[in-house]
Amino acid sequence: MAKLPSFLKNKYILTVIVFIIYMLFLDDTDVFSLVHNLNKRSELSTQNKVMKKQLSETQRTLRQLHDINYLETYARSKKFFKKENEEIFVITYK
Repeated sequence: MAKLPSFLKNKYILTVIVFIIYMLFLDDTDVFSLVHNLNKRSELSTQNKVMKKQLSETQRTLRQLHDINYLETYARSKKFFKKENEEIFVITYK
């Protein structure tokens, strides 16, 4: 039978090794879960910044829509509204 190394005979070192293995791989908050949660957090933070930017642009557009001239320009360019007896041609490039 193979002899155990002397450091494995010490109950304190053996307990620390078992505890580290448990914390790294078996616990609910193991290393893999922590890494996954940190990645998810960074994705959500990026998404939050994008959504805040879109919100501020939408609020700015909404404030500008109170001006009748901008309202007409917005309706014609973004929503393709037209006046009577007018044709609109939309040209898209690939």
